[in-house]
Amino acid sequence: MVEDLKAVVLVSRYIAHDSVLFYENASGVPFTAAYIQAKGDTIADLYEENIATEEKARATYQWLIDMTDDCDLQDSLKFLREREIIHSLRFCETVEILKNGRGKKKVF
Repeated sequence: MVEDLKAVVLVSRYIAHDSVLFYENASGVPFTAAYIQAKGDTIADLYEENIATEEKARATYQWLIDMTDDCDLQDSLKFLREREIIHSLRFCETVEILKNGRGKKKVF
């Protein structure tokens, strides 16, 4: 196992973190909660953190689709783009549910 990690230059990560999850981006920069810009208002957070993110990902996939002539790659990217569209639609539906429930008395 260590030999496999050495082969793909992951041994330093293994030494520092063993087999525990260690969140980092593709450049190896560790995740920080500073990336989360939550406001505490569920509707605002859904718009800012979820819907906007899904739409940015959709736009990125579309840009990549337009950049290639490879039909197989385009098919994969189209699947991922459609998945982002569905995610965005579900978040929008959630916002509407929350808006309709705003102001109603909640009894738990």
